[in-house]
Amino acid sequence: MPIPFPSTVHLAAYDRHGSETQWRRLPCTLRRRPACKDADQEFVRYEATEPNARGARIGIFGLANALARDGRLNREDYEWWADANAWYDAAYPDPSTTDPGIYDRGIHPHAQAWFRISAEHLLDRIPGYLGLLTRYGIDWQEVRSTDPGRVLYEDDVQVVVDPHL
Repeated sequence: MPIPFPSTVHLAAYDRHGSETQWRRLPCTLRRRPACKDADQEFVRYEATEPNARGARIGIFGLANALARDGRLNREDYEWWADANAWYDAAYPDPSTTDPGIYDRGIHPHAQAWFRISAEHLLDRIPGYLGLLTRYGIDWQEVRSTDPGRVLYEDDVQVVVDPHL
């Protein structure tokens, strides 16, 4: 039975120069329960513009971590990345401590984390990651939704969902 309220997804994509390349407002069909108890809550995710080999769009933390892991960051950017990751690790819960299988590809192959728009203290620091990705030629996009998928985990600042495909 469909949920009787509308939902939209807002999609903005940015090229490697930080220029907005597209902005679309897409209707969503709500076939599952909303992503949180408050159906009017909006969520945001920052991710790669192109899917990887598995068909997933990697989030900005994963993209930045890959740059660091692959040794592609200069010293200044590496130090910034390490400090920023440490700040985020301390600032909000890690869903995998509550559910160690939350990001297990065998259990939840498409799991995605989305911030609640109300988590301003976390969103305020996102531009640093976006700038880092842009400097290293990684295209990213911002996606907003009131219904990003079937909820696997939720707390006061984020949800992890199995996205609507």
